[in-house]
Amino acid sequence: MESKIHIDKMLPNDWDQVREIYLEGIATGNATFQKEAPSWEEWDNGHILDCRIVASSNGKVLGWAALSPVSSRCVYSGVAEVSVYVSQTNKGKGIGSLLLKSLIEISEQKGFWTLQSGVFPENVSSLKLHYKLGFREVGRRERIGKMGGVWRDTILLERRSNEVGVN
Repeated sequence: MESKIHIDKMLPNDWDQVREIYLEGIATGNATFQKEAPSWEEWDNGHILDCRIVASSNGKVLGWAALSPVSSRCVYSGVAEVSVYVSQTNKGKGIGSLLLKSLIEISEQKGFWTLQSGVFPENVSSLKLHYKLGFREVGRRERIGKMGGVWRDTILLERRSNEVGVN
């Protein structure tokens, strides 16, 4: 019998497991431009407190999702950048969908009307996940950053809320 997967608010004591999953993503070369995981303090300062969650089972974090602000300007207060990571051993089990769907719901409760994500074109599973949950391609950011001396593109995706910011 499979254990139930719980979605909970990410707490500081989840950081070690969250960091390990983040490092797995970094190691793929197709999840982020980051070369190393930041300290808890640095990560904590860059992400929105009310919009960070973990998927766990039996006390083990299987994946995480969080929002970070895209700008400090007040006109962009309802726009945020999405991060979703699932441990390599738990990919393909619907955890990413569960996390992103939950994050979307939380974001709308907190007043976010636009979520955006920059995804490497090679990260097909992430693109499929975002499209499945209502994100659309806004454009391709060509040669937006270098990774290991190689220019990389990202696909810019966005999801507009049907409930927040429509009036």
